[in-house]
This record gives sequence, structure tokens and C-alpha cells, in this order.
Amino acid sequence: MPKGAKPLADLVSKAMTPACRKRGFASVDIVASWADIVGERYGTRVQPDRLIWPRQPELTDPDAPPQPATLVVHTDGATALILSHDSGQVIERINMFYGWAAIGRIKILQKPVQVKQAVQRKELRTLTRSEEKKLDESLEGVQNERLREALKKLGAQVIAKNTDQAA
Repeated sequence: MPKGAKPLADLVSKAMTPACRKRGFASVDIVASWADIVGERYGTRVQPDRLIWPRQPELTDPDAPPQPATLVVHTDGATALILSHDSGQVIERINMFYGWAAIGRIKILQKPVQVKQAVQRKELRTLTRSEEKKLDESLEGVQNERLREALKKLGAQVIAKNTDQAA
């Protein structure tokens, strides 16, 4: 019995997770979300390489949280200098992503990094008057002005994209 289509992200995640575990990452999440975690400045110029977890002594309390890991990253020389200055803030952002103090320090290796180019998004068409009127009517019940504007912007993008694909 066929199961149906699976999202590509699920298939890629399953394939990448063993490779990430070899590098000390519990899953592909931090690698996949790296640019969102560390921000625009380091998202394309710094690449996480591996996590080095300290050995846990046998006699420790099993309920105690594990010791923080060292995150090994690689970047170019100029970015390494800036990152070493901002490492406290980057560690804080990574730990916020994990939800606990997983990273204690960052070890920076200077290697060439292939800078990823931002994907250029296709400009969506403007809505017709009838489409805009229909969208406005559907948002009449929304009292909050900011929410209404955000929903209108989202709705316009969805309508423009869906009708572009249908054509």
C-alpha cells in the first residue's frame, strides 16, 4: 500500500542526521537553522563544523545537566577577528536556540568559507481591483490595524502567487 508523498525536509533530515551525529550534533537542526540563529553577519561567513562534548565523570549526579560543549566553527581571518569579539553574544543566541546552556565556548578555525549567495525572489504581480476588494472584505472583521495590515500583505502575496502558478 503506497504511503504517499513525504516532505523533502523529512527525507533530507533523516539522511543528514547520522552525518551530523558524527560531528557531535544531536540533529541537523543547528546546521539547517544556522543563519537564523547567528544572524545576517555570521550566517553566510561562519560555518559550524562540530561540537566537542567534555567527558562526563562516572561519579557525577545523573540529574545534573551535562557540561557545556565547545562549538568548532570555521571562517575567514577577518570574520574570525570580529567573531572572537562577539562570541559571547553568538553563544547566547545558540543556547537560546537549544533552550539550555549547551555551548560554553566557540573555537574558531580559519579556513576559506564559500559565501552563499542570497536567493533572489521573483517579484509578485499586483492584485486586480476585484482581488483587492475581495481581500479587503474578508478582513473587515479584524479590529487591530497592524494585524489587519499584516494579514492584507500576506493575503496579497498568497493570491498573487497562487494565480501566477495557475496561469
